[in-house]
Amino acid sequence: MNPALRRSAAHVFVNVIDAPVLSAEDSHHLVRVLRLRAGESVSVSDGAGTWRTCTFTAEGGLLPDGEVHHDEPPRQSFTVGFALAKGDRPEWIVQKLTEIGIDRIVLIDATRSIVRWDPAKASRNLERLGRVAREASMQSRRTRLPNIAGPFTVAQFTVGHLAGDGVAVAEPDGLPIGAEVHTVLIGPEGGWSPAELEAAPTAVGLGPTILRVETAAVVAATLLTAGREGIATL
Repeated sequence: MNPALRRSAAHVFVNVIDAPVLSAEDSHHLVRVLRLRAGESVSVSDGAGTWRTCTFTAEGGLLPDGEVHHDEPPRQSFTVGFALAKGDRPEWIVQKLTEIGIDRIVLIDATRSIVRWDPAKASRNLERLGRVAREASMQSRRTRLPNIAGPFTVAQFTVGHLAGDGVAVAEPDGLPIGAEVHTVLIGPEGGWSPAELEAAPTAVGLGPTILRVETAAVVAATLLTAGREGIATL
């Protein structure tokens, strides 16, 4: 991570890098929650890899003071998909996947999922999850926001242009996650149906025990991204 990003007192997303304007929500967060003082450094990003540092002013605005940087996209992007889950678990999963560095997050409408989203509910929930990912990206100093999509069935995701190569479903006794795997789909706690397993190109294992959806998503994300920065895999 660039030291300027790490040292900034806060990190926010703006529409225009050259003339950054805080949203009302972000302004409240910086002033009332973080209690930033005039002169402190704030990094701003457009969510697509371009960023710079600014000085927080006494009026609560941002004054650009650093050069514009552009972080190139990773050579290999990683995707984690997870079956729809109850309560606030989707928000927790999206938050953690964003912090870990997953590039694309996909909601899966699995055969054995208990939770179902109709089109109207899906639109509202995706909007809410987008806000969760944005807040997690601010906290973790990401300069690229993750893409969030779905819900898709396994067949919809694996067929055609939605997935690309390197897709695997998490399944007990599956193969280890190798360099050829770029996407891992996490099923419901009732497991994948035979048809879903048949539609998946391959199956990978996440350890010797049966994991909850949220635990499996974090494990898969960690194993996928570990090699990106030369970190040893678990």
